[in-house]
Amino acid sequence: MKKIAAIVTVYRPRSHADVLVGKFLHGFPTDGALLAPRVEIASLYVDQTFDDDMSETISKQFDVPVYPSIVRALTVGGDELAVDGVLLIGEHGDYAWNEKGQQLYPRRYFMEQIAGVMARSGRGVPVFNDKHLSWRWEDARWMVDRAAELEAPFMAGSSLPVTWRDPFLEHEIDAPLREAVAVGFSGLDIYGFHTLEVLQCMVERRTGGETGIAAVTYLEGDAVWEHARDAGSWWGTLAESACETVDASGKEPGSMEEHCQNPALFLLEYCDGFRGAVLMLNGYLRELAYASRRLDGRVESTWFKCQGHGGEDGAYAHFSYLGLNIEEMFLSGTPQYPVERTLLTSGALEAALTSRYEGHTRLETPWLDVAYRSFEHLGWRPTGPSPTGSCLAPYPPATG
Repeated sequence: MKKIAAIVTVYRPRSHADVLVGKFLHGFPTDGALLAPRVEIASLYVDQTFDDDMSETISKQFDVPVYPSIVRALTVGGDELAVDGVLLIGEHGDYAWNEKGQQLYPRRYFMEQIAGVMARSGRGVPVFNDKHLSWRWEDARWMVDRAAELEAPFMAGSSLPVTWRDPFLEHEIDAPLREAVAVGFSGLDIYGFHTLEVLQCMVERRTGGETGIAAVTYLEGDAVWEHARDAGSWWGTLAESACETVDASGKEPGSMEEHCQNPALFLLEYCDGFRGAVLMLNGYLRELAYASRRLDGRVESTWFKCQGHGGEDGAYAHFSYLGLNIEEMFLSGTPQYPVERTLLTSGALEAALTSRYEGHTRLETPWLDVAYRSFEHLGWRPTGPSPTGSCLAPYPPATG
């Protein structure tokens, strides 16, 4: 089996280390079956420990050594790189927040340590970075570029793009989309990112592929509802359509305005003229959803369903589908979807929070000219729940 190092900030119940690394140890619960891991967690580094730390228990249960440094975890106590892949999970823990409301997770620092070991050992191995790449654009860009320099396959991002969709919706490649909205809830830094990934995994499939984002504007409070009226409600009607897909377990009865006292809106102006928006509806929503409008005026919408929202207990099985895609990259050496998606959402989140900090100004973002296409135009797709509820097998890259 290929050996994987898990580099995490904390390992406590329901942390991302628990619900993601744990599946590489216990197995992946899916619609069809509990799938046995095809790779082995060979080492673990935990940056911070608390009273509820699980790493010692996990170490004894699965005979996984916990090392005091990232370098030693990657070399498994030796002198050179001794693993075949790296899980980088910089999420949760006691880390500072800056004035923009961003938690300063050490993801770039972790990546610097990982890259240093790979560079000195003369070989790159696949790396997965959980959630956004960094709170700062320059660091996110560096992480992607450094992985490319080392020829290390690199994936990143949220579990949302590979969770259940109800009703099932997947735009065809080169879909003629005009505008789209994703709706979410919770904190701007922690869940604003998830909601951006919901939006981006759908709109990157529009005609011509992704072109990047030219400008970002953040609005909040009454200004959000005023903008909906002043702008002809292009995003407002789409947000309502998205919310309609969510059942009573995931939202309050009544209207958005009735329950959401302080909405937050990210307005995204794409380089090709496409319009996107993220609307955070705390007090009204407990789930995430999406809606888009095609050039012919047709509206399509779906609920991005996760196991565990709203206090629901369970195995957080949507992380299984994320884990299966990561596992496939570890085995094949091929990312299952473009890291550029998460590079763009990382930069868009920072830009939105900068716009907020600077007084809700429109922020031009020439650095977000991140152009890419979904890998599916090459003939393969990521693993995820199928429309019928059974697990899709990984699709290998097309050859030739």
